[in-house]
Amino acid sequence: MSEHVRLNVVFSPRLEAAITEALVAEAGLPGFTVLHAEGHSSDFMHASIAEQVRGRVQRRVLWMLLPHVQVEAVLAVLRAQVDMHEVRWWIEPVLAMGTLE
Repeated sequence: MSEHVRLNVVFSPRLEAAITEALVAEAGLPGFTVLHAEGHSSDFMHASIAEQVRGRVQRRVLWMLLPHVQVEAVLAVLRAQVDMHEVRWWIEPVLAMGTLE
């Protein structure tokens, strides 16, 4: 089994530049993928009027594969440089990984 995990970070589009810039600036971190998503929730406290009408909010999802021991370092970088109030994160085990070469 791999010692890697997938760090999932879900956040508002307004935080995309701050989050990606903070991660890119930090030497030694692996690359990541950012996806555009829509969140469905009963909490529309920070939703725009259009999002409230549609019943879903715009979100970004960041995926990063990294050794489990690096997760806290990544979260520390984000906490130090980004307003993390509306950010959700979790980790998932990676059972295997590789390339198709």
